[in-house]
Parts: sequence; C-alpha cells; structure tokens
Amino acid sequence: MGYKVAVVGATGNVGREMLNVLVEREFPFDEIAAVASSRSQGMEIELGDTDKMLKVKNIEHFDFAGWDIALFAAGSDSAKEYAPKAAAAGCVVIDNSSLYRMDPDVPLIVPEVNPEAIDDYKKRNIIANPNCSTAQMVVALKPLHDAAVIKRVVVSTYQSVSGAGKGGMDELFEQSRAIFVGDPKTNSVFTKQIAFNVIPHIDVFLDDGSTKEEWKMVVETKKILDSRIKVTATCVRVPVFVGHSESINIEFEKELSAKDAQKILRDAPGIMLVDKREDEGYVTPVECVGDGATYISRVREDPTVKNGLNIWCVSDNLRKGAALNAVQIAELLGRKHLQKG
Repeated sequence: MGYKVAVVGATGNVGREMLNVLVEREFPFDEIAAVASSRSQGMEIELGDTDKMLKVKNIEHFDFAGWDIALFAAGSDSAKEYAPKAAAAGCVVIDNSSLYRMDPDVPLIVPEVNPEAIDDYKKRNIIANPNCSTAQMVVALKPLHDAAVIKRVVVSTYQSVSGAGKGGMDELFEQSRAIFVGDPKTNSVFTKQIAFNVIPHIDVFLDDGSTKEEWKMVVETKKILDSRIKVTATCVRVPVFVGHSESINIEFEKELSAKDAQKILRDAPGIMLVDKREDEGYVTPVECVGDGATYISRVREDPTVKNGLNIWCVSDNLRKGAALNAVQIAELLGRKHLQKG
C-alpha cells in the first residue's frame, strides 16, 4: 500500500523536477496529483520518464482530504493560502517556499544533516524545505562540523538563473541571443543585464545592507546545523542556467587538515568528493546538472586563520536545492511516521 501524493506548483521548474525525482527514486505512491493555479488547469504534464500523463488540477478546488503528502513548489503566496488548509485536512505539507522556514513550530530539514527534527512536524503538519544555497552548504558542512566544530563560515555564492524560475532562464537566453545578433537587450526578471555579467543582488535589500538571500543563508544554517555558528554570506547571480556554486571558508575550533577533511567528505552521505589538484580535477555547475549529489572540490587549508579550510561546493539547485530534498524529506517522513501497510 502506497501513498497519495499531491505536487502543488507542478507546472513550474521545481514542480516538474519533483515529479521526475519521485519516479526516479521509486517513491511508493499509489496515486499522484499534479496541482497548479487555475491558469494551468487541464493541461497535461509528464510523470517523470513514464508514459503516464497527468492532467493538472486547479488548486482552488482541490480537496486535500485523504491525501498523505503534499509537496508545495508554488511560492509563498500559495503556501500561505493553501498549506494550512492541506495540513488541517490531514495531509502533511512539505513546502519549498521561504514562508515557514523560520517558524519555530515548523521543522526545517535537510535529511543528511538534521533528520531528527522531523519529529516536530506534528505541531503544524508542515515541514519546510530550505533555501537552495543553504541546502547544499549544510550538507557539506555537517560532517566537518561533527569532526572539528565549526566556529565561523564565510560563503560567496555563484547562483544560477534557474533559482529565479523559468523567467530567469528565459531572460538569460534572450539576452545572450540579443547580444550575438545585435538586438536590443531588455531585463525584467533581474535588476541588471545577466548575460555575460554577474549581479551581486538576489532578493530584496535589508536595512543592514545585506540581501534577503544572504540573510536566509545565515539564519537557516543556524536553525538546521548549529545556532552557535557565525555565518556571513555574499550571494551573486551568475549567467549559468542550472547549478549553484559556492566558495566556502570555514574556521574550526579544532585542527582539521585538508587531507583529513577530504577523507571525511569522501565518506559523508550525499557528497561526492572530486578533488584532484590538476586540470579538470574539480566539478563545475554544468557537470552536476541532473545529479542529486553535493560535489566538493578544491579542499585546502587557509593559512590566514587558525584551523581554517577552503572548499568549493557545487550542486544542481533544482534537485538538492529543492525537488530532491523535498522528496528525501517525504521518504524520511514515511520511514519514521507514515508507514503504510
């Protein structure tokens, strides 16, 4: 006996990826529903690489009663309106938006990092999926923190345009095409030209000069991993379609050599270590697309601080940063709390 799973926001980049991941990982569902806004009602979308097509249902009329799990990938506005309704109907919500992440009654989970937190889901029947840039970073930090206790993290991100949705991907393509053929360039998704450029601005600016994306990385890392860790972030949008990269500087309480860190990372769940000190001995975003792993390269000691390391971290943001992590949470939920049969 399997689960009844609803994917809300099924027509978007992350929603479609959720459907793919559910099939790829052979998640035990008996029934699956593709749910989206009224604009998408009636359209058909593929269920992963199966031959089955799903007809999209209108969220305004969808009854969550009798459904076990709802994977939400529809943004904060939809989550605010419909996630509580689904939760009240007995359907456990796993939400990809930022709306519930810092709610003290909602667990914020990366299964490789803090699986024990899932026990608190019953307070609201809602589980939060972290920000894409946070998710891959804490997967990398967790085994190192367990070994040597992290004091401080300085991270600079190189985030792909797919983090801004289909519109961001379209804008990069259209601007790139316009540059090559000499057409006028326009931007509506991003504040400045993204083609052949980088933009140190993701989400809105806060009073202290940081952006909300940077704030998310700080507070989410503390909630997921350890509240005592000091974190500072600079988040940058780059002209890459899929795949987030991060340059992470870590300061530890205990000594940890690069060699020992490599061994720890090599054996850690969810991580692929590709770290050869030679040409092509590292991973770039295009190489991680379609993969669920968090790739680590360029592990080296930082001689400017006591007990410091630098690492390079790359992951498919639509997968580990969103869809895959949500499905992994659903798997964890099933193992610990919603056993069928």
